[in-house]
Formats: sequence, C-alpha cells, structure tokens
Amino acid sequence: MERVALITGTSSGFGLLTAVELARLGYRVIATMRHTGDQGALLDAAGRAGAAPLVEVMRLDVTDAETIERVVSEVMSRYGRVDVLVNNAGFALGGFVEELTMEDWRLQMETNFFGVVAMTRAVLPIMRGQRSGTIVNIGSVSGRVGFPGYAPYAASKFAVEGFSESLRHEMSPFGVRIVLVEPGAYKTPIWNKGLANIRTSPDSPYGRKLQAVLKYSERAAAAAPDPRQVAGLVGRIAVSRSPRLRYALGKGARLTLWGKALLPWKWFEGVIRQALR
Repeated sequence: MERVALITGTSSGFGLLTAVELARLGYRVIATMRHTGDQGALLDAAGRAGAAPLVEVMRLDVTDAETIERVVSEVMSRYGRVDVLVNNAGFALGGFVEELTMEDWRLQMETNFFGVVAMTRAVLPIMRGQRSGTIVNIGSVSGRVGFPGYAPYAASKFAVEGFSESLRHEMSPFGVRIVLVEPGAYKTPIWNKGLANIRTSPDSPYGRKLQAVLKYSERAAAAAPDPRQVAGLVGRIAVSRSPRLRYALGKGARLTLWGKALLPWKWFEGVIRQALR
C-alpha cells in the first residue's frame, strides 16, 4: 500500500526539501502551498532527485479551514490514508513587543500555531482509524529559548511545544506518533523575510538593541548550515517505529538548550546579552 505524506509550506526552505526527501523515500507526497504558482522550485528539485512522479502540488492555506478540508478530503478520496503530516508552514515576525500591533500578534499565531492545530485536527481521525501515523511539527530552538526582538515568533513556537507534548500523550494509545523538530538557524528564506518585515520606527527607544539583534541574526544566517540536514532528519523520523518527542539540531542549538537548562538564569541571560553586543 502506497504511503502518503502531507506537507504544508513547500514552496521553499524546509518544506520544499522535506517534500523531495520523502518522495525520494517512496512516499506519495502531497506538497501544499498558498500559491501554486510558486511550485517551480519544488518540481525542479524533485526532478533532479528523480522523485517528480511522486510529488503532487495542491493549494492550501493553513489559516483557511475550507482549503484544509478540501485537501484532506481529496487526499482521502484518492489514496484512502495519510501516513505522515509535516506541519511546516510558518513565518518569522520580528520587532520589540511595544512596537508590535495586536494584529501582528494575531497573524503570527494564526499561521504558526492555529494553522498547526487546524491541520493536525483534520488528520487525527484518519490516523486514529488507521491506528498508525506520524505528525512532525517543525518547531524551533526559539520554541525553547526566547530571544529579544522575536517575541511573536518565540511565543508561537512555545505554543507548538506545549500542544505537541499534550497531543503525544493523547495519541500514543492509538499508535500515532507526535514529534517536534527544533532547528536552530539554517539557510532558509524565513529569516530573510523576517528581517525584511521588522516592525519599528525611526525614533524607536529600542533602536540600538534592535540593530544589535539584526546584526546577530544576519551573522547567524550567514554561518548557518545546509537545511537539507533538517529534511534528512524528517525522513528518518518518518520511517522510524519509535521516534522520540524532540529533535534539536543546527549550529549551537543543543549548546543553547543545555545552557538554559544548566546555568542559573542570570548567567544565561548574561550570555545572551553578551552575544548581542
């Protein structure tokens, strides 16, 4: 029986690479994106990997309940199952809390958190009925450690962490595995887009701190590793019988998490402050 993977946010970055990786592993990949006109890069990459026949592109917006229902219904009518869901769609919104509007906060949470919840709820009855399935939520090291200037992004990813922990308890009796992948900085468009959409003003009282955050982010992005590491990890999780809950990866990600876990908070706070000087 053909294994089916449903992935959100596949026009670029982790989503694109994960779609190619799962197709290469033999999955029928339903690669979703908000604008199907952006599918060129994905199909080119799948073609180079010899996996293009296994990739189907469908339009889906994780903030639109109707498109979620339509895509899941179509997948079920064609293939009768969903074996893997990768919740990858998201974006990074930057700025200091005082300078962000409530609309900014709602938009960030609507995509990065409520989109994950909506997609997950759509496939849970399917996987529960199959008594099998894997849901991979693409989180972030920012879901474990909050950094200045990215509070909305951190809040959305912290929410995904708590949601995933609770859901793992709920679904384990039904053979459904819930997994968090927590990348650090990687060479993907999310940070370029996030840096381009920083919310601030010319007379901001946070100007110097914001510039320090931007410089740090730019340095991290320039030295970031190949995002294919993340796609390869998702592929290994998909075929694993008993994946663990969390997988942190990327330059400095594990060290940061260990630092937060082991150091007194004042010391850890000082390390972050020093990094931003």
